[in-house]
Amino acid sequence: MEVELTPDQKAFVREAIATGRPRREEDAVSEALGLWEDRERRRLEILAAVDRAEESLARGEGRRVTTADEAKQLADDVRRRGMALLNENPKS
Repeated sequence: MEVELTPDQKAFVREAIATGRPRREEDAVSEALGLWEDRERRRLEILAAVDRAEESLARGEGRRVTTADEAKQLADDVRRRGMALLNENPKS
């Protein structure tokens, strides 16, 4: 596969190579693609989580948060549950 970079992209890659990271043009492209793959994977995970949340709300599950006090209470509850999980499963 051949890809044509813009002049700015070429200059960016050349500057990176000149400063020692990456060593070759191919390394720069490989790293860029790896970062793109990671971002896309995270995006798909977020979309799946949103779908699950919407399905949960459609089933009548969940909790309505409409005021600042309700948002603070929810945040406190999440923090408390998270700390409880950490305390149950401490790292060795």
